[in-house]
Amino acid sequence: MSALGELDSIYSICSFAAGVAGNLFAFVLFVSPMPTFRRIIRSKSTEQFSGLPYIYALLNCLICLWYGTPIVSPGIILVFSVNSIGAVFQLVYITIFIIHAEGSKKMKMLGLVFGVFALFAAIVSISLYLFEPPSRQTFVGYLSVFSLISMFASPLFIINLVIKTKSVEYMPFYLSLATFLMSLSFFAYGMFKNDPFISVPNGIGGVLGVIQLVLYFRYSNSGEEPREPLLES
Repeated sequence: MSALGELDSIYSICSFAAGVAGNLFAFVLFVSPMPTFRRIIRSKSTEQFSGLPYIYALLNCLICLWYGTPIVSPGIILVFSVNSIGAVFQLVYITIFIIHAEGSKKMKMLGLVFGVFALFAAIVSISLYLFEPPSRQTFVGYLSVFSLISMFASPLFIINLVIKTKSVEYMPFYLSLATFLMSLSFFAYGMFKNDPFISVPNGIGGVLGVIQLVLYFRYSNSGEEPREPLLES
């Protein structure tokens, strides 16, 4: 094997490893709401929890899943796989939420789910019938970037809360660490694939993850014990 061939092989292995690592760290984030839903099932009530974060997470997973399909972006199947798993988790969470929600909240959630799938169907139809490769990848790529940056911006609320209260009560360390590692892994995966639609939003997510970790170590000795994350508020 030539030196160039060996470099290509190492490059492919590193790219695959980064994508697999991103999938594993994303799985940690997908299972993190489980304590909340165990509580909902036990109490048979959604209490004051909001289902909106899971609706938005479902939409984000569906858009990024579509971006990762070979018909849109060949060669990034690990983006498709991680978002497929994420979409299944969000659907399960939303189903549990709807089952235990009160009448008005139940109907609102059902309407939002219908809206998410209608919007996703519109995105798929527009990208298939109005765009040809590589314009199709660009169109869906910009949508995925907007969706991912919006998702990564959501921790800004927690960051602001930590700075105001000087407490990491609502910012669990392992959740922040998993977010940072997932973003870092997919940033590397996007760089290896030369795909700015993956690397740019995850680079931003990595920076926000660093900020969360720095704040955690800055305020973790305040005497407060970390509790449930404010993901449902």
